[in-house]
Amino acid sequence: MKQNKTNKTLLLLSALVIGIATLWFTNGLVKDIKSEERTKVKIWAKATEQTTHIDNLDEDISFVFEVINHNNTIPVILTDDLGKILYHKNFPSKKVEKEGYLNRQLLLMKASSEPIVFEYADGKENRIYYKDSIILTRLKYFPYVILLVVALFILIGYLAFSASRKAEQNKVWAGMARETAHQIGTPLSSLMGWVALLQEKPGVDDIALEMNKDILRLQTIAERFSKIGSQPELSNVNISKVLERSFNYMKDRSSAKVNYNFDVNSAFFANINPQLFAWVIENILRNAIDAVQQKGSIRLSIKEENKKIFVDITDSGKGIKPSQLKTVFEPGFTTKKRGWGLGLSLVKRIVEDYHKGQVFVLSSELNKGTTFRIILNKA
Repeated sequence: MKQNKTNKTLLLLSALVIGIATLWFTNGLVKDIKSEERTKVKIWAKATEQTTHIDNLDEDISFVFEVINHNNTIPVILTDDLGKILYHKNFPSKKVEKEGYLNRQLLLMKASSEPIVFEYADGKENRIYYKDSIILTRLKYFPYVILLVVALFILIGYLAFSASRKAEQNKVWAGMARETAHQIGTPLSSLMGWVALLQEKPGVDDIALEMNKDILRLQTIAERFSKIGSQPELSNVNISKVLERSFNYMKDRSSAKVNYNFDVNSAFFANINPQLFAWVIENILRNAIDAVQQKGSIRLSIKEENKKIFVDITDSGKGIKPSQLKTVFEPGFTTKKRGWGLGLSLVKRIVEDYHKGQVFVLSSELNKGTTFRIILNKA
């Protein structure tokens, strides 16, 4: 679990470094191109100014006009000192035809950069306004587009990997569960035969009765495991009775110093598989018993709101650390010296995958207790 977190952290840091490096490099490139474009505009402005100081018509000014015509990327607007537009270049022809388009562009140019000012023949001033070329504008957004594509690629890859891993885990879960059910079933059949023989002997009725109870319990466990990995049948059941049976079963097998409170006074119906749902309750109650350490209180309550049924199991135990709240349902998580950490993981799988409900830690405080909540859809 810690290794997975470390790998995720390293992957996130690597992506962050790549993103920062890409932005840094591209921003530097944008600054260089922007500086070069301003230099080109200045040259273009100087060439335009030269055309206003031509006295000799026989003078070769082809180079000046070549400089002026060479600007095919940077949008420019030439105005007089009163702000009247005299000339424009490198704007979309269709947009230019729209009324007010050039004036709006001129306002944007005035807000973004200072104009280049020059005087022409009669001493009046002309101003040249400009903005970034379409190439520079695209280059500004290019790294963000790249980062977005990379992020989407990573997200899709992560989701595909997670789905594949979950499918593999489901196969492992199903295989282990069915093999466990099979392994339990073989000696169970033999035990049932021995108990039948034992019941024929006088004076051992009590022993045979208790053994038969344990065999029935093992049958229930084997049947529960056999249902993992396949879609169980759900039926409209009075879950209050299922809760009561599981509650009393765990109560009879724990310390008398634990104060049990079964706060269920009416019938509630939901579509569940009784055997699997009873397993959920027993697993949570078993954790509650471990948390109170054989002395404390455990309360089970149920209520209905907006076509939802809420089952709360509260204990007065040692509580769960805030840092562990997000991992309590992960396979392998356990605070016990002995245990595989599969109980709550199994609870989450049964409630969410099979019953389409929710299970989570509603509240927990160290040395004061924890409340687990199960939410089911009302039948």
